[in-house]
Amino acid sequence: MPDLRQLARTLFDAAVAAADPALALRRAFADHPPPQATGRTILIAVGKAAPAMLAEAMALCPGADTAIAVTHHENPAEVPGAQVLRAGHPVPDEAGAAAARAVIEALKACGPGDRVIALISGGGSALLPAPAPGLTLADKAAVNRALLAAGLDIVQMNLVRQQLSQLKGGGMLRLAAPATVTAYILSDVIGDDLRAIASGPTVGPIGTRAEARALLRDAGLWDDLPLKVRAHLSDDTPAAPVPEAVNHLIGSNRQSLEAMARAAAQAGLATRIVSDRLTGDVADAARVVLAELAPVAEPTALLFGGETTVNLTGTGMGGRNQELALRVALDAPGIGNDWVFLSGGTDGRDGPTEAAGGLVDGATAERIAAAGQDAKALLADNDSHAALDAAGDLLITGATGTNVADVQALLIRP
Repeated sequence: MPDLRQLARTLFDAAVAAADPALALRRAFADHPPPQATGRTILIAVGKAAPAMLAEAMALCPGADTAIAVTHHENPAEVPGAQVLRAGHPVPDEAGAAAARAVIEALKACGPGDRVIALISGGGSALLPAPAPGLTLADKAAVNRALLAAGLDIVQMNLVRQQLSQLKGGGMLRLAAPATVTAYILSDVIGDDLRAIASGPTVGPIGTRAEARALLRDAGLWDDLPLKVRAHLSDDTPAAPVPEAVNHLIGSNRQSLEAMARAAAQAGLATRIVSDRLTGDVADAARVVLAELAPVAEPTALLFGGETTVNLTGTGMGGRNQELALRVALDAPGIGNDWVFLSGGTDGRDGPTEAAGGLVDGATAERIAAAGQDAKALLADNDSHAALDAAGDLLITGATGTNVADVQALLIRP
């Protein structure tokens, strides 16, 4: 059997490969081809997988009249014959606002007989900031930072984001009318709620402004938001209806977990997907993982998928996957077996760092101490990146060009 750390990385790579956006889109076009157009064809790709999805769509729909991809700054991919725009993630920036204006202009130019093929993947919410009238990019960025720091889950964050945007929560459909819209969606949201993926540009909104206000008040964020944001959310004028669209889900976290399970079984491990709902606070998620860390009689792979949250109280740097891996390493019981634990974002990036996550084992805490670092103090400062870096336990993959949330593998050998 290969080294457990190498095997954990092999399983992670299998998860990423299962979410390959080009292959997923090719399969979806074969099963659910977009309608024919009597007018123009407009291809709009938004998200961390946007370039790969757009390149495949252009091959499947030759002669498109407009082709735009909006992805994150760390994705260097180009698409011949298309406009590739890059933007900030997870905090929106002016480049994203400019990209949003380009998308809005392309959609506004649509007429009867035209077709829009929307290619949606994770990250699209931050990448395409189009502030509602009366709001600025700075207003939206302030809200986004507050939502991230509060540890809200993706559905809660997107409930608020949709109410502040021209494109989210079905806004793309309103702008494109009367053209037909067909969307192919790669999910980074646990449970695959299409309203939450990239804040649902091709589906109806998650909720109302009143519900967004209630959420922000319950989270203790309302009073600290910009005055213009509070005024906008306090206006309960009914929104314009959202036109119909056809939406196809083409990839998900669960599909990637199943690919990991197949790879683990092929390597000779007893395999079980423990949970595809590893969500909520990262400390609680660590306890779920630790509850599975027990002696085994045969090599075993225990798999998890989801997207946790971190309630920021310190000033350090890291991300939810790095913090989860560090917590497991520091609190792991002695079980008399070899073990490793990997937690990684399938997009290749965890928080504002170059790492996808962490890959730890029973000696991680010792390596951190040997490097002269205090692991518990670093954890208390939300500085999981520094702790794992000291141990040589950062998971570095580079941008993967896809995103189906996070995956975890706990490998145990007698």
